[in-house]
Parts: sequence; structure tokens; C-alpha cells
Amino acid sequence: MTTARKLPSGSWRCQVYDYTDENGKRIYKSFTSNDPSPKGKREAELQAAQYAIAKNAAKERPKYNALFEEALSMYISEKEAVLSPATIRGYRNIETVLCEDFPSFCKTKLCDINQRQVQNVINVLAITKSPKTVRNYHGLISAVLGSSIVLNTTMPQAIVPNLYIPSDTEIKKLVLAVKNTELEIPVLLGAFCMMRRGEICGLSMNDIDNTTIHVHHSLVLGADKQWHLKAPKTKSSDRYIEAPQFVIDRIREMGHITTLNPHSITIMFGRILERNNIPHFRFHDLRHYSASIRHALGIPDAYIMEAGGWCSDKVLKAVYRHAMSDRKKEMSDKANNHFDSLF
Repeated sequence: MTTARKLPSGSWRCQVYDYTDENGKRIYKSFTSNDPSPKGKREAELQAAQYAIAKNAAKERPKYNALFEEALSMYISEKEAVLSPATIRGYRNIETVLCEDFPSFCKTKLCDINQRQVQNVINVLAITKSPKTVRNYHGLISAVLGSSIVLNTTMPQAIVPNLYIPSDTEIKKLVLAVKNTELEIPVLLGAFCMMRRGEICGLSMNDIDNTTIHVHHSLVLGADKQWHLKAPKTKSSDRYIEAPQFVIDRIREMGHITTLNPHSITIMFGRILERNNIPHFRFHDLRHYSASIRHALGIPDAYIMEAGGWCSDKVLKAVYRHAMSDRKKEMSDKANNHFDSLF
């Protein structure tokens, strides 16, 4: 807030920026109190603050008089140039659901929306959608509403994912099953280099230097239903990975990474598991396997995070610190043998 200054006359004057004229000069509006006491100083500052608030409210008024569905569409359009196609596609899907399932909410002016209405939308969504999906909806609604309302919405309790981490035996069986297929290199990169599907599909031979892989592209599905090669969503995802020599050797032998897209990888991966009687798990769970092995071997979390492209250890702590089932006994035996040797 602007601070009032005392004039030679004893009055207090507070100036607040108003506008910039055609010559680039900043024009200020003055507010004066003739009371020379501290009370007069507060009066001048209060007048200036009220003026600034009213001016900002007038500037925002056209936006907050818009219907929620209009503001939502405008918000998504404004973000298309800076967000990934996958994120924009997700926003558009949320937009479709909100407009179809909550028409009265979407046709309400932003300035008229209250906490109760937002809570009602969240309550209905929570019946059929996961807590994570509901939070995505709420995040977009909150961003569109902006400063028109301070939300204190009660959200559904987060569910700890029940992840499956394949064993060494299952990984060996999988690697043999995909030998000499288009899925072989993606499986090797997922299981031993912690790469994501989109990153694998966006990788080229030019990104490999000896055993170092530079991950700096991802293949993502855009709102136009076409696949686009984009830079990673986060800075930490642009990284260099030291791959095992056998993985690099196999890539050189094959002569290319893959011609598949992320969706095709998921479909083929599920079929391979079924045909070879391997318990079903997601392709993404290969990252869980790789991270868990590294953790079990005592590799510091900082190195695992860097190789996996995580910007914090939150995900690592939540889902990747699972000792593999066939290593739990190994670790227990190591401890018990040590205790037995004492007696």
C-alpha cells in the first residue's frame, strides 16, 4: 500500500498510480487529508487504497460478468500456446463433462458462483471419479474462478495406489517374450532406464551417445487426435541417462528405437503379458521395478530421481520405495544371518 507523506502545510497526501499518458508519463491521483495528526495520515492512505481497489474491480468486472462456460473456454484457449497438447486435451475433456453434466453451474456468472455450488459439483463428481481426477476438475475450476472467490472445498480422501512391482523372474520372462519384436526396445528402456512411453516413442538414434541417452522429447496425443513431438512438461524430465551396455548394444543391433506410439505400446504390452502367462501390470510399472531395484541396491534417492525425471521425492516416497517381493526374504535372511552369527 502507498504511504502518505506530510506536506509543508501539515496536511497528509497519498498518491496512487492512475495511468500512463501518450508520452509515456505515469500519472498519479492524489488523496489529501487536512488533519495533521496520524489519523489524517491513515485517512489519506485509506482513500488511496479504496480508489485502487475500485479501479481494479472495474477492470476485472467484464471477466467476472462472463458465464463460467465462457470463462472456461477462454482460459483453455489462452493456455494452448504454453501447455502440452495432452494437458489441453485433458482440459477440453473436463470442459465437455462440466458443460454436459452441470449446465446450470456452467451458465452461472463467475461473480455469482459461491462455495456451495462448487462443493456440489465436487460431491457429484466424487461418486463416479477417482480422487485424483476430482482434484484435477477442482484445480481447473479454481483457476477459472481466479480471485472472484476463495475456495475452501472439501475434497475426497486420496487413495494410496495399489501398485504392482514385477519381480526379476517376471522381467526376465518378459524380455524373452519381446525378443526381436517391435516392443523389445521399449521394454528394455522402460525396465532398465526408467523411461516413460512418450519419452521412448520420442527418442531417436541421434539422442544416444555411447551409453548416454538424452531424453528431451515426448510423443503426445494432441487435441486434434494426432501425435506430436513435444519438449518434456517439466525441466527435470529433460535429462541424461546412463544406460546399461546390453541395452545400448541391442538398440544398435535393431537399428532404431520403435515405430510404435504410446497407445500401441500399451495394447501390445497387455497382449504379450497374457500370451506368456505373466501377471498383468502396466507398462509404466516397469519404472516402478527399475526404481525399486535401485533403491534396494542402496543407490541414493537423488540419483534415482535424476535418472527417472522426478523434480521431488514425493512420488518416490509414495510409490517407488517398495522392496520387490523376491528380495524381501533376501534382505530378511541377510539380517537374520547376521543376528545368528552373534550367538
